[in-house]
Formats: sequence, C-alpha cells, structure tokens
Amino acid sequence: MKDLFAKIYKDKGPLGKWAEQAEGYFVFPKLEGQISNRMKFQGKDVITWSINDYLGLANHPEVRKVDAEAAAEYGSAYPMGARMMSGHTALHEKLQNELAAFVSKEAAYLLNFGYQGIMSTIDALVAKDDIIVYDVDSHACIIDGVRLHMGKRFTYKHNDIESLEKNLERATKMAETTGGGILVVSEGVFGMRGEQGRLKEIVALKQKFNFRLLVDDAHGFGTLGATGAGAGEEQGVQDDIDVYFATFAKSLASTGAFIAGDKEIMDYLKYNLRSQMFAKSLQMTLTVGALKRLDMLRTMPELKQNLWKIVNALQSGLKERGFDIGSTTSCVTPVYLNGSIPEAMALVRDLRENYGIFCSIVVYPVIPKGLILLRMIPTATHTLQDVAETLDAFDAIRTRLENGTYKRMSAALMKAMGE
Repeated sequence: MKDLFAKIYKDKGPLGKWAEQAEGYFVFPKLEGQISNRMKFQGKDVITWSINDYLGLANHPEVRKVDAEAAAEYGSAYPMGARMMSGHTALHEKLQNELAAFVSKEAAYLLNFGYQGIMSTIDALVAKDDIIVYDVDSHACIIDGVRLHMGKRFTYKHNDIESLEKNLERATKMAETTGGGILVVSEGVFGMRGEQGRLKEIVALKQKFNFRLLVDDAHGFGTLGATGAGAGEEQGVQDDIDVYFATFAKSLASTGAFIAGDKEIMDYLKYNLRSQMFAKSLQMTLTVGALKRLDMLRTMPELKQNLWKIVNALQSGLKERGFDIGSTTSCVTPVYLNGSIPEAMALVRDLRENYGIFCSIVVYPVIPKGLILLRMIPTATHTLQDVAETLDAFDAIRTRLENGTYKRMSAALMKAMGE
C-alpha cells in the first residue's frame, strides 16, 4: 500500500511545480499599502489593476469610520455560533431585507463566504434525481458545487444558447425518466473574460423547457444595471432569475455574500444550507459594514459613474490602439497577446519593474497555449492619468513582445528554471 503523501512528493500539481520560481512574484505577490489605485510591490510604486474594489469603497472614509465604530462596539467575535443556534440578530435580518429589496426579490439570506455559499446553495437545491446544466466556463466555486451533486450534470459551450438548448433537451429526457427537475447555472459576468452571461436568451428558453435558473452575479452586482442591481437588471430579466447570488467581496469591498429569490425558496435554503447551518454567523462588524456599503451603493450613483468613466476610457483606449480585449461587456478588461509562458513571465516582470503597472497574468492551461491574458480590473479610485500611463506601457510591452525582446529574456529565464 502506498503512502498517502507519495503523490504529493512526486507531483506538486500544474501550478505548484512552478512555486520555487514564481512564488512571491507571479503567484502569491505581496501588495502593500492601503487598497487603492496605486500601491507598493516589492518596494516600488505601481498602478494596481488587480484589486476587485470596483466602487472604491475599501478605504472610503465613511466606510472606514463605520467599520471602526462597529469593531469598537461589537468586537470581532459577536455573534458567537451559527445563525440557527445562537448567531442570529436583528441587524442580520435588516441586511437581508435591504439586499432583497435592492435586487427586487421577495427575500434574501446571508452567506459567510461567496465560494462556500454558492457551493452549498447548489448542493441544497438539487437531489440525486435532478439534473444540472451549467456553462463550461463557470467559476471554480460553481464547478465545485456541481461536483457535490450525486445526479447527472451537463455542460454547455460558453455562452452558446444553441448548445444550452441541446443540453436542455438531453436533461429533459433524463428528468422524465428520473422524475427530477432541472437547474441551469450561469454567471452574470464571467470574471476572466468579462462577458455577461446571456441571461435574456437563457430566460427565453423557459417558454420551451421547464427549468430553474441560478445566477452567480459576483462581478455584476454593484457595477451593472441602472441602479447597480446587476446583470439581470442590465438585461431586463431580473424577475426571471429564480435564485440570485452575489458576493460582498467585490463592489462592497468586504467579506460575505447573499442569495435572493422567492420567500418560500429562501426559507427552504436557510434550513438546508449546510455551510451556513454548521458555521459561525457572519460577524457583526461585517454585517454593519455591509449595511453602510449597501446604503452608499443605493444613494451615491456617482460611485458607479466614476467607475464607468475609467472603464470606458481604458477599454476604448486599448481598442483605439489595436489591442484585443475580446468581447467584454463589463468592467473586467482582458488584453490578449500572443506568446509563450516564459515570454509572459518576462513581459510581466518588465511591466511591473520598469513601467510600474501591476495586473494579473493568465496563461495555459487556463487559456489556450500561445496566448497571454493580462486581466485588468478598473475601479472608481483610478484616474485618467492612470489610464494614460497604462496605455503607453502596453504600447511599449507589445513592441518588445513583437520584436523578440521577451523571447531572448525568456531563454535566460528558462535556463534559470532548469528547463
């Protein structure tokens, strides 16, 4: 019999094998200073395009004041225990009611964390006879939630309604045999490429198929729609989303999440979400802080207006200069370049060290071989000067990529890595 750890000693995994060369720089980097448009990386000032603080609330003085007051009044432990047993308060209920009203749903329920929350929601919504149909490019939290399902599941091609329809036909035939139902899962905004899920077209299929729709709107909540209520509001189909999910980790710059829908469904879920029933309640400091942030989202439209001023300037500037930003219809701004993984590493080092630009890098196997994806998250704290400097830097690195500079640099890098 093998030692359980034998495989770990032999294979560190597709990312772990690069840990010695990449950790601390390309992965697990240490950004320092207050969360803002400009921070420090390894002692140098950089423009940060990797922070999901869309509305600039992380260090807003009003938010900091409320957070500090809540911490002083309640401490970091209150309330103790799970919501069902001893961790329930009137302020938790208040936040749920206000969130439900904001996203035009009958009821809402708080979640401690977005990742575990949506996993548990998927698990609670389906039984072994039910079928899940979900977008193949769904976030890892959705995929992990689907993995908990003991029944059948199908993926459809990313944002491909024809593929979804074919899989709904398969799911319908199977459900007629098992006696179960169908859950369709999409994201409101796909966080890597920035495309909105085709919610309007998905909802239209309800006229032909009997299914329920769960939408993960982590990147849409607070950024899309007339009021900021998300991708469903943006596309005019919020009422047709059966279970709406969003996190506090992006537009609200905090920790926690929520689900919203019909009251009867929310009542069911709060008694069946294992990750919430058996976990400590959302701390009061986070609950009070979320109430303040939500109030600012409702009453300060200039936050979203400032965000989109930067988004439009960045995305239009990139397109005018001939960069490929894919088909993004959200704040998420991807830039696609051609190059190898070692070239990508040399490029990013140059971008950070010599141009003071910090953004996330995505390479194979997340995207196809030969592509480099630089993913940027504009925020309301960025300035037009930040955009101008970034555009000039991107012009420079593209030239160096095309003239072979990074290829020569990457050869030395590969040698150092023992390749």
